Amino acid sequence: MVLLGCTPAGRVTEQHDVFFGIGENLSDLVPQMNFFWPEAKGKLHIDAWREVTVVDSFKIEVVDKEAVEVNKTNLYFLNLGGYKPGDFEEYHYKMLSVAPNMATAIKEAKRTTFYKHCGFKGGESHIDDKYGIDVDDFHKVQDLLNDETKAKYHIKISVLNDVLPENELHIGYIKIKSL
Repeated sequence: MVLLGCTPAGRVTEQHDVFFGIGENLSDLVPQMNFFWPEAKGKLHIDAWREVTVVDSFKIEVVDKEAVEVNKTNLYFLNLGGYKPGDFEEYHYKMLSVAPNMATAIKEAKRTTFYKHCGFKGGESHIDDKYGIDVDDFHKVQDLLNDETKAKYHIKISVLNDVLPENELHIGYIKIKSL
C-alpha cells in the first residue's frame, strides 16, 4: 500500500493517490506505479507506504492464484474525508478493513475516531464521492491490483491465532528515482 504524490501539469497543488501492488520491495513496484499514474509522466514520489500483513485480527498473505481459497471476508480500502471548523482543508483518513461485505466495513469506518471528530454541522465527515452513506471510495483491494498481478496472485485472509503488531507505517518523502 503506497501513498503516491505528484504535481501534474496544470495543477497548483500536489495531488495524491493510493497504489496497491505486490513485490519483494518498493523498487519492484516502480514500473507498476508509473503505469498506474501515467499523467505523472514518471515524476512520482512516495509520501508513505505499508507492507500489509495484518489488518485488525486478520493475517493478510499473498498466494499464487492456483492456491486460491475462498475467503469469507474481503480486504477493503476506504478513503474517509472530513473537515474542521475554520480550516480551509479537507482531511483524509485512509483505512483498511477486513469484513464480509461493504455494509459491515462502512459500519466499522463510522466508528473510527476520525469519522467522529473530523466533521461538524454543514461539514460532516463522509466517505468520498458519496450521497448519504453510499460508498464510492471504497474498494476491494484485490480489485485494485493491476491485471497482470491479479492473474498471478490472490490475497488470502485468515484469522490470526497469535497477537501480532500492526504493520509499520513508513512515513516520509522518497524520490522514486532513488529506489
